[in-house]
Amino acid sequence: MPKFVVEADGGSRGNPGPAGYGAVVIDAVTGETLAEAAEYIGIATNNVAEYKGLIAGLKAARTLDPAADVHVRMDSKLVVEQMSGRWKIKHPDMKPLAAEAARILPAAQVRYEWIPREKNKHADRLANEAMDAGKKGKQWEPSRSTAELGARARSAAAPAPQGPPGDAAAGAAKARAALAAASPAVPEQAAPPVGWGSADLGTPATFVLLRHGETVLTPEKRFSGSGGSDPALSAVGRRQADAVATALAARGTIEAVVSSPLLRCRETADAVATRLGLEVSVEDGLRETDFGAWEGMTFAEVRERYADDLSAWLASPDVAPTGGGESFASVTTRVAATRDALLGRYAGRTVLVVTHVTPVKTLVRLALGAPPESLFRMELSAASLSAVAYYADGNASLRLLNDTSHLR
Repeated sequence: MPKFVVEADGGSRGNPGPAGYGAVVIDAVTGETLAEAAEYIGIATNNVAEYKGLIAGLKAARTLDPAADVHVRMDSKLVVEQMSGRWKIKHPDMKPLAAEAARILPAAQVRYEWIPREKNKHADRLANEAMDAGKKGKQWEPSRSTAELGARARSAAAPAPQGPPGDAAAGAAKARAALAAASPAVPEQAAPPVGWGSADLGTPATFVLLRHGETVLTPEKRFSGSGGSDPALSAVGRRQADAVATALAARGTIEAVVSSPLLRCRETADAVATRLGLEVSVEDGLRETDFGAWEGMTFAEVRERYADDLSAWLASPDVAPTGGGESFASVTTRVAATRDALLGRYAGRTVLVVTHVTPVKTLVRLALGAPPESLFRMELSAASLSAVAYYADGNASLRLLNDTSHLR
């Protein structure tokens, strides 16, 4: 039985935003690329794009040989765990995609493995090519690469073998080897470097992410977003702002300060900027989530009054809080747009970004390529510092998370 490796990836520039997927089918024995697929799919989330990539890869493998043993490798933990049956599929957008993927090949022929992003470069490149093409209003077109050589080799091996059934694979392998020897090698387009690359990408833009100091609502863990009372810093919060200002002044690395428009952030930012002799630039896109009718309530109070709405909100980034609040998907869109604008303005510089829990976690999540549910798995204290470095090739590196050493 032929053995294929399917590597698939999907991406969304905004999540949701312009999205695309890429998939590649590889001969598990020879390592040869047998097929590539990629497509720009319009506005979608990362998870939808990941599933679309999986479906395209499985369909390509089935076209090559419907009896093949397929080893799927993806860097989406969500897709791998859901398709392996270890995680439940709760999101309504994921259920039909997972069902479609499961129908393509018998379950006994397919196994799934999670891999780090740096080991999924081929599929990642294809997904980015598709998104780049979509940005220009074009459809993705395959480049002349090993995929072309593989297709021509299969064509050469197409006539039915004369010997026993087992000779078919050997004949195809010989045809591919002969074709490879006769054809000039064409290098694949280089994928953006991930991890520790050797290329000199210059000085990254570094966002030092500062959550504002405490307000009277903070110790009680009440929902406090952009649709509430806009509280000022408490006495504790002002002391925290002074402490972080002292710590950042000692480091001497901050070159600019930007802040959410909400009062607690502006007061925190002003304390630091005054110490550093800098001006504060206010960015509306850095404001906190609008929590609608939940503003000012504790989590327990919301669960008591809006249990169904809260459960739906926890289960999906597309669900908004009760009463005209803002979904995490919407927050992600505006935070990503603000991030891109700041990167264009502060290329190669270190910038203090004073904002709130959700924007900080969103920037961290996007830098790591983590799923939306990771927002609920990060601790972020008042007046804490985190840091993300952004490189010229589009990659990001998380340098720090929830540092509160300056408060002790």
